Amino acid sequence: MEKGMETAALPQQKQPIFTNHQLITLLWPLVIEQALEVLVGMTDTMMVSSAGEAAISGVSLVDMINQLIITIFGALATGGAVVTSQYLGAKKPEAAARSAGQLVSLSAILGCGIAGFCLVARTLLLRLFFGSITDDVMHAALIYFTITALSFPFLALYNAGAAIFRSTGNSAVSMKVSVIVNIINFCGNALCVYGLKMGVAGVAVPTLVSRAVGALIILSLAARPDYLLRITPRTIFHLEGGTVKSILAIGIPSACENSLFQLGRVLVVSMISLFGTVHISANAVANNLDSVGCIIGNAMCLGMITVVGRCIGAQDFDQAIHYTKKLMRWDYVAQGLTNAAVLLLLNPLLSLYTLSPETARLSAELVWIHAGLSIFLWPMAFVLPNALRAANDVKFTMLVSVVSMVVWRLGFSQILCVQLGWGALGVWWAMIIDWVCRLLCFVIRFKSGAWKKHALKTPA
Repeated sequence: MEKGMETAALPQQKQPIFTNHQLITLLWPLVIEQALEVLVGMTDTMMVSSAGEAAISGVSLVDMINQLIITIFGALATGGAVVTSQYLGAKKPEAAARSAGQLVSLSAILGCGIAGFCLVARTLLLRLFFGSITDDVMHAALIYFTITALSFPFLALYNAGAAIFRSTGNSAVSMKVSVIVNIINFCGNALCVYGLKMGVAGVAVPTLVSRAVGALIILSLAARPDYLLRITPRTIFHLEGGTVKSILAIGIPSACENSLFQLGRVLVVSMISLFGTVHISANAVANNLDSVGCIIGNAMCLGMITVVGRCIGAQDFDQAIHYTKKLMRWDYVAQGLTNAAVLLLLNPLLSLYTLSPETARLSAELVWIHAGLSIFLWPMAFVLPNALRAANDVKFTMLVSVVSMVVWRLGFSQILCVQLGWGALGVWWAMIIDWVCRLLCFVIRFKSGAWKKHALKTPA
């Protein structure tokens, strides 16, 4: 019955590439994985808040830089996932396996390079972005940045391994590894913060250990002889120009887009830092809680890459459009319910943090802005462009994201936050303006069908 219903919904009575059951099988582990990441992040913030608002401020500021780094790793993994999914859609499993190995190699190189740079330039980077912060906040930030930078190679490798499994529709593997990683992280945080009284270092050391374990496990699983996309020393150490070029053709524009987006976020946080610890802490807590409302959206972003990438590899644009619309409908319903729940439970959630009344009040205002409006805007602004990326239309998404960030988010943050003195509130209203611009551009692009000319350029 399910299969028949699915086929009837497709143009020209086509055999579906994915059934509803297969979509759900792909998506629910991604949701669990994203939820675990968010929940552990929340507990990190809650635990470190016991060390004072200087500690929570230092950690939150470094996390902005770390998120910038993470997006670069994620963009490279996206490039690998798109290429691998397209090869699988084109019925070329051997080429898909080669691209998986190349992704691991490129991720290792990138992870080590960025880690080395951050360790050498950590003080300079913190002064560059957050030079106005107090000495106690800077001290906390330096400790946290130093330890977490050591985990970057492991994080890059884990992202590569997770992307490889998602490409085959087997997101359950990355979810199971994520469970192990987050259990280690959570238990380590509790031990180091409350038991050993390590303060900021207490949430950084478990992060390093858990990421190393996660990378080891997922790469070991990807190297199994019976795995479809088995990685081998040959596929890792023998770089092939064509495959590398295909991965980077997606990864570099995505990396530019996402890193510049995160850089913009760092810059607006530097504006917020001008208004003191209350605004910094409120921004950190609000980001923490708002991430709950984006759990399903972030999972859908990952799922969209696999699903649409497979359709593009098969050169079936009708099904690419069909599944994009279907996943967008699912996301609107799910994100709407999740954000509504965050708003209904806002006061109890805020009580979990150790905050001053002023910080708690500002945090609540920021959450209402984000959660209330993301119900209507976020899926089109952030999930839809992943369908375009999976169709190789990465230059357009990069252009829109960069221009929108610079003109609307940064420009209006300067006006509302700094010049008008709104502080964190000004930054968050500028964020909403940025969302609206993105939404309009991506919807028009998708409806126009202009992305199809890029979708014809699949890996050979």
